[in-house]
Amino acid sequence: MRLLLAACFLWFATAESAWGQTVREELGDLSEPTRLLFVFDASNSMNAFWGGTRKIEAATRLLGESLNELYGIEGLELGLRVYGHQTTFVQGEQDCDDTELVVPISSGNNLHIRQALNRIQARGTTPIAHSLELAAGDFKDTNGRNVIILITDGIEACDGDPCSVSRALQERNVIVKPFIIGIGLDDQFKDTFRCVGNYFDATDTDMFREVLDIVIEQAMHDTTVEVDLIAKAATGEARPEFESNVAITFQEVHSGKVTERFVHTLNRLGLPDTLHVDPVPTYRVTAHTIPPLVLDSIRLNARSHNRIVFPNAGQGVVQTAFARTDRNPYGQTSIDVHRSGECERIHTVPLGVDVKVLNGQYDFLFGTVPPIWVRGVQVSTGRIVPVEIPAPGDLVLDAGVAGYGAILDDDGRSVIKFDSGNPSGRYVLQPGTYHLVFRARSAQSTELSVQRTFTITSGNTTNLTTHG
Repeated sequence: MRLLLAACFLWFATAESAWGQTVREELGDLSEPTRLLFVFDASNSMNAFWGGTRKIEAATRLLGESLNELYGIEGLELGLRVYGHQTTFVQGEQDCDDTELVVPISSGNNLHIRQALNRIQARGTTPIAHSLELAAGDFKDTNGRNVIILITDGIEACDGDPCSVSRALQERNVIVKPFIIGIGLDDQFKDTFRCVGNYFDATDTDMFREVLDIVIEQAMHDTTVEVDLIAKAATGEARPEFESNVAITFQEVHSGKVTERFVHTLNRLGLPDTLHVDPVPTYRVTAHTIPPLVLDSIRLNARSHNRIVFPNAGQGVVQTAFARTDRNPYGQTSIDVHRSGECERIHTVPLGVDVKVLNGQYDFLFGTVPPIWVRGVQVSTGRIVPVEIPAPGDLVLDAGVAGYGAILDDDGRSVIKFDSGNPSGRYVLQPGTYHLVFRARSAQSTELSVQRTFTITSGNTTNLTTHG
């Protein structure tokens, strides 16, 4: 089990993972049938010579040899769909419906497919999208892994969009991402297939055979991956402790396309669940903890089980609240989470809602009036850490008239500003000493400003008037 991972990837020795092998043996064989549908290009262009042999002859011969080697494999079902073989190509009159399921998908029909390949003549056009669309109905409506292997020497020649069709089939879980083998395809056309599926370029007949073997092996032997969020490393015979219920994203590094999003799960044995993943791209894998964990440039071993390990994924729970009360006179109050000493906010959570964060030290900014910082909160795996601030009190202000002014805290910072209206009303404030400065709008002299000092205590109401 090798993964070419980022520097922070944790390697697991064979001995250390013995407990994992034991558990998988207890699970037994949970595999389902694998169905391979060969979608074969028999368009007129397949009559072109390729290394001294016509493409159609080389492709049918080499595919037939591979079919011999696949005979008798338990749980393997094969089928053959061909396009371009029924109607002779005439410029401007191409038959875009020329696609046929020649050999239905079933087990033990290797010989039937070989015989059908030997009868095929390359004649017509290239309706790839329509063939893929119809291929969805070629598979049995039962559980199993459905794989399309498209063998072609040309691009879509009708009005279809193979990329859209492929995406729709994958989103409906009809097939896994198709495999495409390009036979002597022009360089300018190769990129058109990368959105359809896993593209392989066969530049000559020797390369075609090698690519065909690779594709069939990958299609038959699924590539799987588990994401290990390590809360506590393994010690002795004890297995590691895992975090779970975390959103995970797989993103292709080169294209930026997100290929997988899921919520991490532990199976009934308490082990990370298994995901089926395309082994071809290089991935950026993000565990959406707070803050997120990222592993870059992840390459998977095809046809094997891979483990992507986040070694420091332990989390603790922070409970934010007002001390000694469940009442929140502010209504909606948010709390910004920061790594200790850093300005950038990494998360926002409503007051009273528990939040899971990675092990470490954090600062919390409560959106009260005035705002309150609670700094240097230490969080560790499995711990519940309460973060409390004093409950607010109320100020009932009677100004009597409209005017200008502000409420300042004891350090001279403005807490509430009055612009021009009548500021009379109820204000929620954190406990402390405050200073009111106010001038009525009708008062045309600075000397007529009113100053008042008052104190707010938790849960109590302070009445204040600017006159009388």
